[in-house]
Amino acid sequence: MHYLNRISKLLFSFIVFVLFFLIQSVNAQISLPEIPSELTFSGEPVPLYDPDIKERLEKELIINMNKHASTILILKESGRWKSYLQAMLDSATVPQEFFYLAVIESELDPMSRSSAGATGFWHFTESTAKEYGLEISDYVDERRDAEKSTRAASEFLKRAYKRFGSWTLAAAAFNRGSKGIENAVNGQHTNSYYQLYLNEETSRYVFRILALKLIIEAPEKYGYSLSPSDYYQPVEYKTIFIDQSIQNLPQFAKSLGVSYQTLKEHNPWIQNTDYKLVLKEGKKYKIRIPAKKD
Repeated sequence: MHYLNRISKLLFSFIVFVLFFLIQSVNAQISLPEIPSELTFSGEPVPLYDPDIKERLEKELIINMNKHASTILILKESGRWKSYLQAMLDSATVPQEFFYLAVIESELDPMSRSSAGATGFWHFTESTAKEYGLEISDYVDERRDAEKSTRAASEFLKRAYKRFGSWTLAAAAFNRGSKGIENAVNGQHTNSYYQLYLNEETSRYVFRILALKLIIEAPEKYGYSLSPSDYYQPVEYKTIFIDQSIQNLPQFAKSLGVSYQTLKEHNPWIQNTDYKLVLKEGKKYKIRIPAKKD
């Protein structure tokens, strides 16, 4: 028995040594993020000469560099969505860098839903979504429609920019609300986001956008190595317009040559529990199905 106890102690010591060695090896690979000497957001300079501003950016970079699973998936999804969403923003005369706002809101998952109920690519609440013309019903949730929700987000951001004269404050308003930012600007007598004292989430918000921008634009600098083939690719669609209710969605999908699962996956704005799509009178919708390759 004494002999067995000695063997157990030796084995335990060996395991501890191996674990210590592995931890040391991992720690040796961890490095601090590269902070650029100059940085802008939508053409507006980020005052990185201020040590506090530099530190706040560094913190968000460290956090997102080390959220490995989610950051890798964001990088992969960016291959599918970046060009599409940036083109829509550009056509709405909104700076393309607001793509990264969608990244931090939903991680580019149209089915994303926050604890407060904000949903879709841009995490609109139900009240704000309806204010900007998005339909939400038992059968439709246009917050999950990439095209319509991006138009709504663009309209919000343009109104906020007109109100504050700053794209950075417009971004902050997307998180806190325009009234909340207006109260802070007026109460603290500054129109600089970087000088405002805000609630924690909003004070971190633009820095999170900037951190993801840096990581997505140069992933290798922040510990991620992806080849072009690693990114999810954009899907080519065939578009079908409907203006009448559909009583049996699985059967409708079959008539299009796809499964119900494929129909739902590529049209996440369709929501139902009874396999129907009941439309409001006078409305028309786009159904997208993957185009068949020759």
